[in-house]
Amino acid sequence: MPILFPDCKNRNIKYALGILSGMKKKIVIVSVFVLFTIFVLAAGCTQPGTLPVTPTPTPPTVSLTPGPAQTLPGIWNIEVQVQSNGEAIDPQIIVINRGGKGLNFINEIDVRVTRSDGVVEEDKMVEPMSVGKQLILKGTTQNNDRCEVWAITPQGERVKIYDAYVPFRTYN
Repeated sequence: MPILFPDCKNRNIKYALGILSGMKKKIVIVSVFVLFTIFVLAAGCTQPGTLPVTPTPTPPTVSLTPGPAQTLPGIWNIEVQVQSNGEAIDPQIIVINRGGKGLNFINEIDVRVTRSDGVVEEDKMVEPMSVGKQLILKGTTQNNDRCEVWAITPQGERVKIYDAYVPFRTYN
């Protein structure tokens, strides 16, 4: 049996077993590189990713004390009426648009009711604005439900036009 080494005397054997040709060496090197790349990519894909930190929302501070209200310029003036329905079974706070010079200019009226039990409800009155248009929000049977009303000016400024307690019932 012939000896299969590079220093063998048999010149009929072009490539000895165990010895790689130039092309085979390149294929092995490229294969090892591709396999190594696949392992690196797979290792990066299988590691648990860091979850984004979700900040815990801080509850807004609820104030039951009415603050000052502002007045709109005369050309944008709009009046709202805020009252309770006075029903103990289903207490509601009703905000009614009473019109004004700014009826065609004010695009939106935002309303927030802070009830005496700490619950805050919000709603919007949007265009088309009309006299008598109303929003109804839940109230309580207490006399210290707070209602805040903002008018959004044509420039996008938010102006507080009403901020007061809404009595559950009024006795004359």
